[in-house]
Amino acid sequence: MPDEVFGVSSALEWWKLIFGAFKAARVSQVAYVPDAGHTCLIEACILDAEFHAIALTTEEEGVAVLAGAWLGGQRGVLLTQSSGIGNCINMFSLAQTCRFPLALFVTMRGQWHEFNPWQVPMGKSTDIHLTAAGFQTMTANSPDDVGPMATATLDQAFSGGGMAALLLHQRLMPVKTFGT
Repeated sequence: MPDEVFGVSSALEWWKLIFGAFKAARVSQVAYVPDAGHTCLIEACILDAEFHAIALTTEEEGVAVLAGAWLGGQRGVLLTQSSGIGNCINMFSLAQTCRFPLALFVTMRGQWHEFNPWQVPMGKSTDIHLTAAGFQTMTANSPDDVGPMATATLDQAFSGGGMAALLLHQRLMPVKTFGT
């Protein structure tokens, strides 16, 4: 769909498509670790009274928060960076064993124009780790992919009762340096 349909005026405003998908899917809790790639989405969720935005100290806390949300009758999502996936691997077994929906939106590092070599190993293996943990994954490589894939990720989690992750390729983010 064209950007005008979603109110997106530039390629860097893909986050608006995810925000719209959250609203359409009746997401009410957004757990996150602060991340430059998710900054606009996080800020929008904090400012919107329909969402309870929960800042985490570490990504794996988000899995437990979302288990509680589901038990309380609410839908939630976890916003994380690819480097945080490694922190969550053991906690993903909670969602798989207890069979509650878990939707992840992952900004990727270790790919396009990566300046920090510490990000490369997890960036290369994020999809492999998520798939091994039982997630259905998709990767949005361009802004045009984001809206339909965000909706599909939420549908897979909430309608299918499973674990789904949308990986947001590093091409979608501004190029980072040690100064930003």
